[in-house]
Amino acid sequence: MIKSKIKIRSKYVPEGIKILYEDRDIIVIDKSSGLLSVKARYEKEKTAHQLLINYVKKGNPKAKTNLFVVHRLDRETSGVMVFTKSYELREKFAAQWKNVEKKYLAVVQGNLAEKSGIIESYLAEKDDYMVFSVETPEEGKLARTRYRVIKESKDYSLLEIDLLTGKKNQIRVHLSERGYPILGDLKYNENPEGRLALHALSIKFRHPFNKEEMVFETKIPDYFSDCFEIQDKDGDLPRKTKPFKGLKRAPKKERKNRKDKL
Repeated sequence: MIKSKIKIRSKYVPEGIKILYEDRDIIVIDKSSGLLSVKARYEKEKTAHQLLINYVKKGNPKAKTNLFVVHRLDRETSGVMVFTKSYELREKFAAQWKNVEKKYLAVVQGNLAEKSGIIESYLAEKDDYMVFSVETPEEGKLARTRYRVIKESKDYSLLEIDLLTGKKNQIRVHLSERGYPILGDLKYNENPEGRLALHALSIKFRHPFNKEEMVFETKIPDYFSDCFEIQDKDGDLPRKTKPFKGLKRAPKKERKNRKDKL
């Protein structure tokens, strides 16, 4: 892990966020599942963006407090996010975005017939915010998702995913439409169990100011161990399968509230 250039002020780090790295230009975090990336109609304060602004302000009142989101994660998706401390640097990120490498982990229902491949389609969004595939580029935007199966149990598969484009709900829609919905997906899975089993594992990019190549990898969430035994060794994801006992299902009231906000 790359050492942070600015000391991480642990007493100010808010719940739901882990600071992985900070320098004068960028901040990299590990976001928890259930925390919004940015403000929404129903929530403006408890977001990764606002909490991070508060963190910077508390640690150094004279510091720049305007942060810019480089990319977003869905509320229920956990994992790595990047913020810049100026709009100009955010634009530099945008210019290199097609070369940024983003890896995810997902647990899906079923065993895939093809153990690796690229899913490609044009995505559009309905009035109810549901995303779906369409036939032509005039109707939607191109989305490409590369995947490979890492482990399988009787009814579930663990996938490593490369996000080749960054469209809304892309991974969730591509897997669901092919009959392998992500566990815990209240939006695209008819029988969701537990929290959304999707995690932004790592990101690789060039620093927008000094062009240094940077790689950040997050810890695999504990809930994945309920499905498979995962051990970090030599940068690979390996491994011996455990019997799957199922993820703990959220209470009915909580599931309803979460679905309303997705």
